[in-house]
Amino acid sequence: MSDGLMREWQFYLDDMIEFGEKVGVYTEGFNQESFVSSGLNYDATLRNVELIGESATHIPDEIRKVEPQIPWRMVIATRNQLIHGYLGIDNDTLWSIITDDVPELLTQLYALKDKYSRS
Repeated sequence: MSDGLMREWQFYLDDMIEFGEKVGVYTEGFNQESFVSSGLNYDATLRNVELIGESATHIPDEIRKVEPQIPWRMVIATRNQLIHGYLGIDNDTLWSIITDDVPELLTQLYALKDKYSRS
């Protein structure tokens, strides 16, 4: 992979991390009920979950294939469901994504960043 392409996809990786961190900040101190009724925090969090998936679409297939521990397809599919509103938004599922999936994804993304920043 050329140095230019390597740097380019790493910007998207940085974006994914930034958006994931924002999800944590925007939901800190909330339980599901207060989060769902929060208005601004709900909307900002939803947008950042979408942006995680959008950024994931720009990670090259060759990186996705050698890093299968990251659920790339699920991240992108979540983005598509949120953006296009297929079946509406299930707040139980969204809360599970926020509290379980995003923190785990961040751990994986930090490890990926560390791995490729040393290359």
